[in-house]
Amino acid sequence: MTQGAGPTEADRADRAGLTGETVRRFLHVAGAIRQDQEAALAALGLTPAVARALYELDPDRPSPARDLAARLACDRSNVTALVDRLEQAGLVTRRVDPIDRRQKALLVTDEGRRVREQVREALSGSRLLVGLTIEELSTLRELVGKVSDGGWPQRCAED
Repeated sequence: MTQGAGPTEADRADRAGLTGETVRRFLHVAGAIRQDQEAALAALGLTPAVARALYELDPDRPSPARDLAARLACDRSNVTALVDRLEQAGLVTRRVDPIDRRQKALLVTDEGRRVREQVREALSGSRLLVGLTIEELSTLRELVGKVSDGGWPQRCAED
């Protein structure tokens, strides 16, 4: 490229090709990670939405369902179905909220704490990344952070 001149047609084509290949690889990695996570969650008997609801609950502090709905950015009626599933699995209980007795608070059970830790492991581990060094993981995190919008999809998934 000549000093002061803009990118040439060849430069633009090279960049477009490289960008396209990078995006395809991102999609492949994202799909593989999601597949691994969903398989690990299914082995725990959980759907991704139910697992996320459990993960968002603070095991050390009971909280009302409306707080969970806010963290999941979804309607409270959707949270009711998720909490029903968690309660049926023995992972949470509903208790009268000591602060507002008109409300029910969600309390993570001992079994819920154990499963929540397994959910954390399922969501944070990936067989695709085990071969990377700490330095490589750090670099990858920085690069992905640089191109991402920085947010976690805050949609409430319905099962």
